[in-house]
Amino acid sequence: MKEFQKLLDLVEKLRAPNGCPWDRKQTIESLAKCVKEEANEVLEAIEKKDYENLKEEIGDVILTLSMICQIAKENKLFDMQDCLKDVSKKIISRHTWVFGKDKAETAEEALKLWKKNKREL
Repeated sequence: MKEFQKLLDLVEKLRAPNGCPWDRKQTIESLAKCVKEEANEVLEAIEKKDYENLKEEIGDVILTLSMICQIAKENKLFDMQDCLKDVSKKIISRHTWVFGKDKAETAEEALKLWKKNKREL
């Protein structure tokens, strides 16, 4: 997690008044295209089974999402901590066979419970 915090600090510095003009100019909306492009590059690397490139492309996605979270933080909308807290809560609530009392012995049973929990919560 130390490296993740370093990345968040780096992004904050890029957006600072003495940071990068291109990064400071970006908005959540302007980064939407980058999210799509980077996600497509992740898919391409997976399809090619190019795991070295996959590692790089995942990093690019994380960087782009970190930039979006930094901009949201600057606009007092939310920050990375809010996103991480929400996704953890969601994953726990949907995996009741891991974190609750339900039972799932197969992937099919787990998927059925996931769908049920998603509908109910």
